[in-house]
This record gives sequence, C-alpha cells and structure tokens, in this order.
Amino acid sequence: MLKGKVALVTGSTSGIGLGMARALAAQGADIMLNGFGDAAAIEALRAGLAREFGVRVAYDGADLSKPAEVTRLVAVTEQGLGRVDILINNAGIQFTAKVEDFPPEKWEAIINLNLSAAFYAIKAALPGMRARNWGRIINTASAHGLVASEEKVAYVAAKHGLLGMTKVVALETAQTGITCNAICPGWVLTPLVQKQIDALAAKDGIDKKEASNRLLGAKQPSMEFVTPEQIGALAVFLCSPGADQMRGVPLSIDGGWVAQ
Repeated sequence: MLKGKVALVTGSTSGIGLGMARALAAQGADIMLNGFGDAAAIEALRAGLAREFGVRVAYDGADLSKPAEVTRLVAVTEQGLGRVDILINNAGIQFTAKVEDFPPEKWEAIINLNLSAAFYAIKAALPGMRARNWGRIINTASAHGLVASEEKVAYVAAKHGLLGMTKVVALETAQTGITCNAICPGWVLTPLVQKQIDALAAKDGIDKKEASNRLLGAKQPSMEFVTPEQIGALAVFLCSPGADQMRGVPLSIDGGWVAQ
C-alpha cells in the first residue's frame, strides 16, 4: 500500500517507534530511522529491516532537543530518500517529580523533545507535502495527552500541547491531501516502561509480575499492555485512503484508560 512512500519516524530504534517503522516498512515504505543507541546494534537493525522488507532504510542520529538538528533531519531524509511523505513524531522522554520539586532542566528537556521537536519537524516537512498534495503526519501523544497523573507535569503538559498542535496542523491542511492525527497509547511494554516496573519492584520488594499488575491496575482496565505492533497497525491505517477524512483526531489505544 505504501510502496514509493518515504516515512521519517523519530525515536524509532526501539519500542513504539520501531513498531511503527516495521509496520510501515511491511507496507513497502522506505524508512528513515532516528534515535540513540549502540552504533553497531542500530546498523544491524537498519540492515535487518532493509533485508526483511526489501525497502530502503537509512538512519540518522539527530539530537531532536536541538531545533537545527530537527530541521537537518528532515532535509537529510529528503536528500537521501527523496522526500518525506509520512512524518511520525514519536521521540520522547519522561521524568517524575512533584511540581515544586521538578528540576527546571528536566522541564526544558521534556518540552524540547516531546513537544518542540514535533513543531520543528512538521514545519520542515510541510512544504514538500504541500508540493505533492499528500502527506501523513502522526504524532505519538499519550493517554496523558487527554488526562493527567500526579508527578508528570512536564510530560502531561507536552502531550496536551502536542494534541493542540495536531488540531492546528489538521485545520491548516484541511483542504489538502495532508492529514495530521495523534495516537494516544496507554501503558506499552517498552524499555522506558520496563524501567518503571523494575523500579517499582525494587522499591516495594515485589516480583516484576506483581509490579506490572500494579502499574496496569492503577490505570488500564484491560490489565494488558498495548503492543508496539498494535500501534504500528493503527499508524498504517492512518496512512490509508480509509483515513483520508480523519483530521485532528486523538486516537486512544489504551486498554480503557480514558474510558473511566
């Protein structure tokens, strides 16, 4: 379905981003990977994806906390792979503390990566999409883009802001072939969440299964983690003709989290 299209997926060397990159590659899209990690492991991942799906796969380690690097990443993708048809803003970080204890540098880092980077990427990619009158912009928000939790002031603020940005871009492109939507996952078993499970298990002296159940039980009625593969399937749908009139929509995939 996506043969001949090029997808730039930020934060795609693991977790949700990799799930989306794999799903798009399986539909024939060429992929620009981005993220941090061991150079040899990332090269093995890049080559493996290219081999498995028979598509072009490139990698750039742009630091998305820096606006100039975000702009450069879009330009490098356009130069190396020819265009950016699908932009998935997925890179993100987390830190938890009460508002009065929240370190200013952590606030800045989370806002820069989780919110501002998406703005700079969209700003850079839109001209090419407008020229071709086709594009798909998908922002990875969160259940925390719709509801809040304690001790996550920067993350919740960034994700709420990302949904606002999604709506503005959708309105500004409403009469074009470009759409902009957001995916709002609940708990997904990514390396980031696994760290939280490990920390909870260590703090309370319980095994990791019990820690997982406590994490899920507090928010996610299904008591099951969302998978990167499920999120990837949703991203593929948003790139399909069936989603042509889905514009500015926050799509929950959260095991019932925000239904409560």
